[in-house]
Amino acid sequence: MAGIIAVAMLVGSLSLYAAFLTHKINQTIDHIAAPEATGAPNFPGNNINLSQTVKAESKPLTFLLTATDEREGSEGSLNTDVMMLFRVDPQTHQGTVVSIPRDLEVEAAKSGLETSHKANYFYAYYYNKNKNTALNETKNLFSRVYQVPIDYMSVINFDGFRKLIDQLGGMTVDVDMDMRYQDDSDGTDINLKKGLQLLDGKQVLDYIRYRKSNMGTAESSDTVRNQREQFVLNELLNKLTSLNGITAWGGILDIIGSSIKTDIPSEELRTMTKSYRELKPATVQYIHLDGEWESPYLVVKQQDLDDAFAALRGENSLSIDSQVRTD
Repeated sequence: MAGIIAVAMLVGSLSLYAAFLTHKINQTIDHIAAPEATGAPNFPGNNINLSQTVKAESKPLTFLLTATDEREGSEGSLNTDVMMLFRVDPQTHQGTVVSIPRDLEVEAAKSGLETSHKANYFYAYYYNKNKNTALNETKNLFSRVYQVPIDYMSVINFDGFRKLIDQLGGMTVDVDMDMRYQDDSDGTDINLKKGLQLLDGKQVLDYIRYRKSNMGTAESSDTVRNQREQFVLNELLNKLTSLNGITAWGGILDIIGSSIKTDIPSEELRTMTKSYRELKPATVQYIHLDGEWESPYLVVKQQDLDDAFAALRGENSLSIDSQVRTD
């Protein structure tokens, strides 16, 4: 009898926690999501209307994923140090990721501004004008510039990214080089050794941010940084989509709620949450944009840009330089 009572109490506790977690998920979604659908911009060649609601179960979706530095001492620039365009097709179970180099030039004629700027400039620019429309304005800009129908944009701050990795137990990474850099103004202290190792959240952030050194180690290019970002994104997706048990999500939801903003409407985000197994691609094609440094910009061949963004539109499939299974 005592055993039956214990089991009943356990089942009851789990049921209560499941109900609590469902409520917590809804709270998190309402906090990070946009209040209503904004859709993708209507540029030439894009037949997506602003008033259309995306059907997550069947339609290919393209996301602009970004990360910003809001740490104390970073001067509040909000520049997007990480920018990725991620297309997922639930019908073919394939994904495509293109990392946009932060130093890629966006010409004034394409952006509508008076002068040219680096790609990582625009979210901060729009945020400082109107924080409530910054996501939509940034998404629409890159949709126009690259002729890619971007459905939604999401922003995570660096501190939230660090906490998320820690909550997931760290990440095993084969660090490709010694990395050493210090900056007392914002507290940056990167100190990583080459080799396979388990990194905590701060170290994973250092790994993807490392570009230059003032402590004797070799410098790293934007192209290599983008490759690191793509690797980390794939590992993060694997971890998030393989979490087992309702208890694993409690801390994750707290971090997501305080660290991420998106223009995905709340009801659409609920649909995606319920359909995440269908949306998760079986394979992801990572497209690297190589370029030459011509100060102050990284210059990428136009044909390489055209091919990459055509792949994001689903018009062609590039010869795959990196394809990773996610299941």
